[in-house]
Amino acid sequence: MKLNIENLESIKSLCDKVPEYDVLEVRENTIKNPTWLHFGAGNIFRGYIARLDQDMLNKGLVDTGINVAESFDYEIIDKIYKPYDNLTLSITLNKDGDFENNLIANLSEALKINNDFNRLVEIVKNKSLQIISFTITEKGYNIYKPNGEFLDIVKEDIEKGIENPKHIMSLVARLLYERFKENSLPIAVLSLDNCSHNGEKLSSSIIEIVEKWVENGFVEKEFLDYLNNEEKVSFPWSMIDKITPRPAEVIEKYLNEKGFENISPVITEKHTYIAPFVNSEEAEYLVIEDKFPNGRAPLEEVGVYMTSRETVNKVEKMKVTTCLNPLHTTLAVYGCMLSYESISDEMKDKELVGLIKEIGYNEALKVVVDPLILNPKDFIDEVIEVRLPNPYIPDTPQRIATDTSQKIPIRFGETIKSYYNSEDKKVSDLKFIPLALAGWLRYLLGVDDNLEEFERSSDPLLEELTNTLKDIKVGDFKETEELKDLLRNEMIFGVNLEEVGLSNLIIQYFKELSAGKGSIRKTLEKYVR
Repeated sequence: MKLNIENLESIKSLCDKVPEYDVLEVRENTIKNPTWLHFGAGNIFRGYIARLDQDMLNKGLVDTGINVAESFDYEIIDKIYKPYDNLTLSITLNKDGDFENNLIANLSEALKINNDFNRLVEIVKNKSLQIISFTITEKGYNIYKPNGEFLDIVKEDIEKGIENPKHIMSLVARLLYERFKENSLPIAVLSLDNCSHNGEKLSSSIIEIVEKWVENGFVEKEFLDYLNNEEKVSFPWSMIDKITPRPAEVIEKYLNEKGFENISPVITEKHTYIAPFVNSEEAEYLVIEDKFPNGRAPLEEVGVYMTSRETVNKVEKMKVTTCLNPLHTTLAVYGCMLSYESISDEMKDKELVGLIKEIGYNEALKVVVDPLILNPKDFIDEVIEVRLPNPYIPDTPQRIATDTSQKIPIRFGETIKSYYNSEDKKVSDLKFIPLALAGWLRYLLGVDDNLEEFERSSDPLLEELTNTLKDIKVGDFKETEELKDLLRNEMIFGVNLEEVGLSNLIIQYFKELSAGKGSIRKTLEKYVR
């Protein structure tokens, strides 16, 4: 059975959950009266965000789907959306081993941001549009180099103006300008990415570009006033949590046995691992600041926490800086160096489990404020005891290690800041977060614990960081000035590690981790008891 609209009714018989609405009617209505435009066509969107909208459709709470646009990897649209008529199979990997198969059919248009820009303008100018949302990863919002200068692509956008922008933030600014010109219609611009203060990151990047456009005379100052008016344009904060790993071979086999054809995963030229299906864990959390100036769908009816910015901030800090993300990143860098191929296998390693418990329970949890809607201790218990050990989640340290340089300042830097600014805690009490940071530096050398080279995951700063550490070798460690400068870099670590008093400890750990063959395991055994 091929996954397409022609076979829709037959496909439904192969699925546990199906669309309970007229798919073609919803798609037509969505094209005419779009309410939700999303940027980022990958797994977390298809496996979670799109499904929330379908849940509302099935309950009769809304009558439109989502228009989705891709800004980074156009092969996703060409190979995963168009050949399957924008249908997706979302597979939930329950901890008891059962697989739940959900047919997602509410994605009305799949667009490429450059190729289909005129259509995007039409969508954004439509008065019915309520939400522009994003899952473009943390690096998508970044407009600066580590030295504080604008990225070359952003600098070019600023200098050339609004006509043909290239960076995703510049492109979105241009789209918002079109909406502004269309009678200054209200809109919510919503980041659903897994990063701290995501709404603030999104708004500041867009507004900084527009400020330069105003200075250079490309747009009116009134456009900047429009963006700064929350009654017109809001940038709600959110916290999202659902693991959607690369497509798993076991799921492909399961779907083939169910009768599906031509659903094999692909690896794009930009190294995106994607398939016509998404496999994801059972646990999921989405908390959103309830600020939507043009109205919104009743997301609370499908399990989303709609709340205040203060509560979102507390939940986000709990998850991103304490209860999941720093643990994930720690497992990722050490897992790559210890030749692990799955996160669940790492959870059988007593030193690695001990390390993330020390970071989570004994260091980070001490500075987390209880958000009240979710209990931090219960959350981290679920992560360590249920979610990460789940053998049916085929997640890899190599996937989690992607873009680590963009994650470090939030996942570890925020906790370090909390200790530094605390009246009753001292930065010198931190022993295991520094060990995680030293592990990342050791990872950047690209040599595992058996002294075999391994392929490091993609990262926008990988070349620069490699060059910074080029004089440091495993078995011949040198404390270079470049290393010291790196540890002072607040854009990388979120704090100046020398200034807060952690650089010497991190260098000590780094040296021990780099002593020679087996030194990573020996260092873990020495410090994690």
